[in-house]
Amino acid sequence: MHILLVATAFNSLTQRVHAELRDRGHTVAVELALPGVPLADTVRRHAPHLVLAPMLRTAIPREVWTAYPSLIVHPGPLGDRGPSSLDWAITEGATRWGVTVLQAEEEMDSGAVWASVACPVPPVSKSDLYRGEIADAALAAVLLAVERFASGTYVPLAQRVARSRPYLDQSVRRIDWAADPTPVVVRKLRAADSQPGVLDVLLGEEWYLHGGHPAEGLRGIPGELLATRAGAICRATADGAVWIPELRRRRVPGQPRPIKLPAVQALGDRLPPLPELPVAPDAAWPAWTDIRYREEGGVGFLAFAFPGGAMSTAQCLRLLAAYRDACARPTSVLVLGGQRDFFSNGIHLGVIEAADDPAAESWANINAIDDLVEAVLATTDRLVVAALGGNAAAGGVMLALAADEVWCRAGCVLNPHYRLMGLYGSEYWTYTLPRRVGATVADRLLDEALPMSAARARGLGLVDRVVECGPQDFAAETSRLAARLATLPGTRSRIAAKKAELEFQQSKEPPAAFRERELARMHRTFHDPDAPYHALRRAFARKETPSCTPPHLTVVPTARTAAEPARCGDPDATTAPEGAAVRRWHD
Repeated sequence: MHILLVATAFNSLTQRVHAELRDRGHTVAVELALPGVPLADTVRRHAPHLVLAPMLRTAIPREVWTAYPSLIVHPGPLGDRGPSSLDWAITEGATRWGVTVLQAEEEMDSGAVWASVACPVPPVSKSDLYRGEIADAALAAVLLAVERFASGTYVPLAQRVARSRPYLDQSVRRIDWAADPTPVVVRKLRAADSQPGVLDVLLGEEWYLHGGHPAEGLRGIPGELLATRAGAICRATADGAVWIPELRRRRVPGQPRPIKLPAVQALGDRLPPLPELPVAPDAAWPAWTDIRYREEGGVGFLAFAFPGGAMSTAQCLRLLAAYRDACARPTSVLVLGGQRDFFSNGIHLGVIEAADDPAAESWANINAIDDLVEAVLATTDRLVVAALGGNAAAGGVMLALAADEVWCRAGCVLNPHYRLMGLYGSEYWTYTLPRRVGATVADRLLDEALPMSAARARGLGLVDRVVECGPQDFAAETSRLAARLATLPGTRSRIAAKKAELEFQQSKEPPAAFRERELARMHRTFHDPDAPYHALRRAFARKETPSCTPPHLTVVPTARTAAEPARCGDPDATTAPEGAAVRRWHD
């Protein structure tokens, strides 16, 4: 079938649906529902068999759903209605939830049901839940609904019992630091971690708080700032404390949209002197930290979790130090990653945009992540496994490719490209990507700039193993597979061969030469004030709404199009794949 995806943004779920439907032989195009762009005209140009909305903030117009079969993906169980479904689920402490695919009608979320799939709700943030259990359930529901639609015989079920809840606004999200116990504060923070954040007053100014983790063993005067750790701030609750990783200043009318930043950086000189309370990478759970190391037998596990998958200069340097410490341990296998949610999306565009000199910070950030990749490539005394429990993009994909093996959870979406941000890219991609997929395929992947499923990545040779499990089970499954790898008879011989292979590569063309060529192009881009990168970075970091759908997403087979889809500007002058528009429910 020819399926048109209509979405507010080409977010993680829309990308996953796009990739998985293409894997199954459907032709798929995307159109963003944007202000001032008549959606009915856009849909008519595509003449789809089916309109599918994986993430849509606005209603599908009557002119569309009366002319074309139109299905809505709602992030709630059967009978749930309203724009803040996941927010309510987390705020109220739900342990089970689900996703429903229903027919578009006049009243939002009221149409007949084509599929509904249940899922657990673990104690994680909304964005993590969205990319994990909710995305798995949504994909299953979408595939079932598409199959039922294609059969031509299925009759969707009318909704009989419904519960419609309002938008969860800041009056409900507000934290009462003197009265709310830590579990309540954590749920409120996690229910708003990506968007919209929890509006609060901090040090006499209004900020949105993003993300939250219990702070074990810390207490103070409720609302008081107690300490810092890894860029996060610790704030006292009524009975304990929480770590808050990121802040965003409240927007001033007429001013650009503020950038979400690591909390310590966002507060800057306003932050009073506070103790830095680092946690040793090998400390026992449940103390929160963003980098952690543990060992099981002959296997080391270096886990890291940075908000949004972005890796700033400081984060790259800390991860590199932890990696070097891990390599000093007597293990034969080192697993990099291995947790749920994002693996990495490369350099931190928000921190770069907020810097006094974005070009200099861009240069520092790309060199810092390159140093990390170099350390992985130069590891010859053990096997390194990159274990992706969640999505990866741009330099994050290339970081994974530096490892000896790449393992992906089945629900991962990979974006191995840079051009949508106006960048050539580095992270040794000109060395690692072609050696995995060949030069022709490497060029095509970077030019297409489309997301791919873990299964397709495995078929191309980009990934070595696809792990079929839920997000909560990925760490345990990775541990089991890594322990088995450490005991395989061939592992020792593979390790012995690594040094010889690297020495041969050094004699032929050192990996450093690839990095030097990549960085020469990146340096020119960073320091060219007219380079598209600067405007694209700004649009991404400040969540600017695009003026049109990126042209590479609108492409459909020529035979099916009455006219060429509307295009705008330079194909590179688009927003990044994640998050440039306001979301109804988010990634």
